[in-house]
Amino acid sequence: MPRYFNLAQAEAMLPRVEAHIRQAVHLKTESGKSEEDLREFLSRVQMMGGMIVDRKKVLGLQARRDAILSRLKEIIEEVHEWGCQIKDLDTGLCDFPTLYRGEEVYLCWRLGETAIEYWHEVHAGFRGRKPIDEEFKRNHRGDLLD
Repeated sequence: MPRYFNLAQAEAMLPRVEAHIRQAVHLKTESGKSEEDLREFLSRVQMMGGMIVDRKKVLGLQARRDAILSRLKEIIEEVHEWGCQIKDLDTGLCDFPTLYRGEEVYLCWRLGETAIEYWHEVHAGFRGRKPIDEEFKRNHRGDLLD
């Protein structure tokens, strides 16, 4: 069963969510670097005919990549357990489900924004973001305890 946030509840979660998303963005970058390091090393081995392979180096590169990906997965799962939905790590996009006039919609926040100022319908996505106005504030609700 989904969890729904009102605006105040979602904004109260922002410091934790932002810290986790910043860490996830960093780990995503590190995983890309780690994967590239491994590819470059294996490419050099292949170019040399594969005769001399530093197995310890390969295992170390693989272990580093796997540890980064494991931690990244943990962070994403933790944010999802809170009821938030990470939509895009490239932009740090995160949605908070809420109910607006009885329909599920998302409070929408992106890394770098200081507050949650937008919402969108479930299928509209980021391009469908609308500013949160007084009418929205009066007619949305969450189901979590304050």
